Amino acid sequence: MKVLEPRDLKEEDSLRLDFKGAFDSRALESELEPFVQALEEYADGWMPDVVGGKRQRKYSRRSFWKTLEEQRDGNSTSIGLYRTQWPALDMSLWLWLPPRTPELDVAIKVEPLSFFTETERCRKFVEMVRAWASRYPVSHASAHSVADRRLADAPNFGRDMQTAIRDGFDKIYEVSWLNVFGPKLVEAVGRERMLSTPAWRVEELPNGSVLLVTWPTAADFTSQEARQAQARAHAHLRPDLDFSTVLRTLQERSATLAPVQPRFPPDLAPLLSRVVDRFPFHERPRKIAEFNAWQPPEPDEWLPLSDALPPDVDDPERVLSSYRLLAEHLVAMVHSDVPSLFKQTPESLTDLDFYFWREDFPNTRLRHVLDEHVVPAVGAYLGQVLVEHLGGQWLPRQKLGEAQVRVGQRVWWPMIRARRYLRSRQSLLDFSLSHLFCSAERHRS
Repeated sequence: MKVLEPRDLKEEDSLRLDFKGAFDSRALESELEPFVQALEEYADGWMPDVVGGKRQRKYSRRSFWKTLEEQRDGNSTSIGLYRTQWPALDMSLWLWLPPRTPELDVAIKVEPLSFFTETERCRKFVEMVRAWASRYPVSHASAHSVADRRLADAPNFGRDMQTAIRDGFDKIYEVSWLNVFGPKLVEAVGRERMLSTPAWRVEELPNGSVLLVTWPTAADFTSQEARQAQARAHAHLRPDLDFSTVLRTLQERSATLAPVQPRFPPDLAPLLSRVVDRFPFHERPRKIAEFNAWQPPEPDEWLPLSDALPPDVDDPERVLSSYRLLAEHLVAMVHSDVPSLFKQTPESLTDLDFYFWREDFPNTRLRHVLDEHVVPAVGAYLGQVLVEHLGGQWLPRQKLGEAQVRVGQRVWWPMIRARRYLRSRQSLLDFSLSHLFCSAERHRS
């Protein structure tokens, strides 16, 4: 079974639930029955259909229990729950067992967040969490946008990692779309104050916890109304905070997440669209704006045909064969990651640009290896694409760095381009192979 993973999709924002509750480990199956029952009843449209452990199985009660048993290792056991169809689900369940304090640890990520635009679907999600929190007492649980959580620096909230691990969610650092505050937090705030919080839903649970939902739907958390509701709840629970300041911070986060329309330089749009998609969702609008304002230098690795260096080799065919071998060497080096290199097309140049950028090739490989082996191979490959697709002609030279490719009334220097290209990660964009090809294509007549 092929589970649908976030990397199979263009990454979007997700809804994430973090839930850690206490449970009685003496009768595991009967104790977890309410957990499974609530999941099956309320997972509206995102119900897992795959159980993952030592092997993947189609979801069923039987496979759920069987995998938990197989995964048991001393004082813990865990399983993964996934989907094979949209929306994507990444759900994990960890059970900590004696001699450790028994704990049920659940993390759910459903992508995309836009799946939770319907009030009824969100209501069912809330009911599921309510059922779990009523049966498995928590100190704190929350569900919210992954992108907004990152902007809020959750779960550290400005603290160093060691302090955050030590103290946990010991006060109201943030109010999420959905919250469960355990009895200790409720008493710290004051039960009366907690229950009078201005929010869409506030409910005291039988075990003393309080369920608080700021807004009917999760997906529109950046709307002005939803942000005001979030700010009102936070300022109410933390009287030391100023409502206007809290709201302004939330609005700034909304502005950071606001979509930006790409207006990339046309030659580089296919490459930059892929580069942008590699950034976390909450950083993507800013990167799109940066690339919209960025202009790469116009390729200048060329001379008028009248100024070209004439061929100076005794056996041109042997030298041309060496260029082809260098290009084949590049294909051999990275074809498993960039299979399109076999085709030697303009699109393969874009694929190569993206691959080198993704892998940060200039900074993750030895410099002498790059200079001695990769630069010549990249230059030869670029030259071969100019020859194959623009009717170019190699002008071979004794010095490899002086090799030129004639296209129309210009000669291009692919080896010089390759040397500039592989200086740094930024230079892979500034001196991309695909940009030079597009420039040569425009000037070939």
